Amino acid sequence: MNTLHTLLTFYILCINVVTLIVYGIDKYKAKKAKWRISEATLLLLAILGGSIGAWIGMKIWHHKTMHKKFKYGVPAILLIQIAAMIYLHMNL
Repeated sequence: MNTLHTLLTFYILCINVVTLIVYGIDKYKAKKAKWRISEATLLLLAILGGSIGAWIGMKIWHHKTMHKKFKYGVPAILLIQIAAMIYLHMNL
């Protein structure tokens, strides 16, 4: 594995862990009626590569599962990212 692949793997791992934690924090804050993390931030984390963490966070904490932009948006982002990774892997 070359350096670019190593860095990309490390980035994807980190962004997904961060996204999972942020979804958990937002769920905790929702239960405690505290200041919340914006939906735009949650979706941006998924777009920036954290779609697996977002999807897992939705499943673990049952968070944002009724919001259509999350219910359908996060899986759509995940599929697009998987397709992009396959495309890049096959063409680089």
